[in-house]
Amino acid sequence: MDTSKRDLLLGQGAVILTAILWSTSGMFIKLIDWHPVVIAGSRSLLAAIFLLIMRIIFPPPGGAKSPAFPLWAGAIAYALTMISFVIANKMTTAANAIMLQYSAPVWAALLGWRLNREKPHWEHWGAMALVSLGLLLFFREGLGSGALLGDTVAVLSGVAFGLTSVFLRMLKDGNPRDSMLLSHLICTVVSIPFFFLHPPTLTAPAVLPIVYMGIFQLGLASFVYAYGIKRISAVQAMLTAIIEPILSPVWVLLVTGEKPALTALAGGGIIIIAVAASAIVGMKRSEGAASPC
Repeated sequence: MDTSKRDLLLGQGAVILTAILWSTSGMFIKLIDWHPVVIAGSRSLLAAIFLLIMRIIFPPPGGAKSPAFPLWAGAIAYALTMISFVIANKMTTAANAIMLQYSAPVWAALLGWRLNREKPHWEHWGAMALVSLGLLLFFREGLGSGALLGDTVAVLSGVAFGLTSVFLRMLKDGNPRDSMLLSHLICTVVSIPFFFLHPPTLTAPAVLPIVYMGIFQLGLASFVYAYGIKRISAVQAMLTAIIEPILSPVWVLLVTGEKPALTALAGGGIIIIAVAASAIVGMKRSEGAASPC
């Protein structure tokens, strides 16, 4: 297997693992009776500690220098993504929040084309069209009942999420992990006033999910995503990560036994097929580019 194809496979695998970890947050956020910014800051504090430890264990290569602009821009964009998504989850339906956030591939495609000169290929546009159809089918039962302000915040989260991948992709020759670390530190600092205004109740049902989300759902996910984004384009990363919302009901099914509707299963199938097809076409194109013939 040539190096470019191996890198694409490793990048896809890393983002899939990230999406699996991200997908476990929704059910926990709804269960914690804290202010949304306090939730975001608490889990980011633990994620920052985790990433600092990982930086000591796995230091970046000596030659990996990160330009200041994408380093800080990516950090601010991801901090905004995390805070706005938690707020949206509290202000609108979970379906609306995740559906609107995952307008991110469109923003990643347009902004990545503009800023990174990574022009989306036909399979990316085709996958986005199919993903939109899949999301509509998947969340059909839960859409339309959210609050306007919450939906607006969710759209903002989607724009910020798309920007995050674009800026992290600018760091493909540097160290995207540092940008992720900075984002969690920013999120933690922003949340400090809210701890005094809305002090959290420290109970086991609240603290244990925060610990899990901080270390695994955000900390480990950030570490793995930074690895993946060095190897695949911003738009492909966003398309791959879109399996996150279809995994959320899987955890609900395992925990509560609640079965998704047939339309949700159909929508999820369309999304998986679209993402897989775009990844396969991309790898075939990479093989063709690497071939000397």
